[in-house]
Amino acid sequence: MNLIVAVDQNWGIGYQNDLLFHIPEDMRFFKEHTMGKTVVMGERTLKSLPGGKPLAGRVNIVLSDDPAFCVQDVTVVRSLPELFCALRAYEEEDIFVIGGGMVYRTLLPYCTRAYITKVQASKQYDTAIPNLDALSAWQIEQCSEPHEHQGLCFRFVTYRNTQIKERSYE
Repeated sequence: MNLIVAVDQNWGIGYQNDLLFHIPEDMRFFKEHTMGKTVVMGERTLKSLPGGKPLAGRVNIVLSDDPAFCVQDVTVVRSLPELFCALRAYEEEDIFVIGGGMVYRTLLPYCTRAYITKVQASKQYDTAIPNLDALSAWQIEQCSEPHEHQGLCFRFVTYRNTQIKERSYE
């Protein structure tokens, strides 16, 4: 399982249920990595997508504890064990956690890789993920050359988890 997200220099990822940055190259990076794959998200992240609809060309799995929550073309799971059971049907390298903050923090220990777009800017945020540079289990595997969009400098950084937590199915 993988994680994919854009962060500011404080590891902020969102504000008022929206992304901090709308960088076309980052959007292409996200699409290239997730198209034809399985994406895992929380209910609020799904609702924040265009039209509140699932991402086309992907298997969409939503983690929600709301028993009434149901969306067409989405697999809804109610717990981590249920999520982990559902994910057995997919190749590990083809699963991408795409948000939001609570889902990232919950699933981070189970992820093998994290694809992070690191933007060298600081924005107001109300949602963040842990700083992978400060976690000994996470090591940089690859780092791109700097890119720029409308004055924003960013890099695509791939981290590898050296201490993957074992999943519990109960």
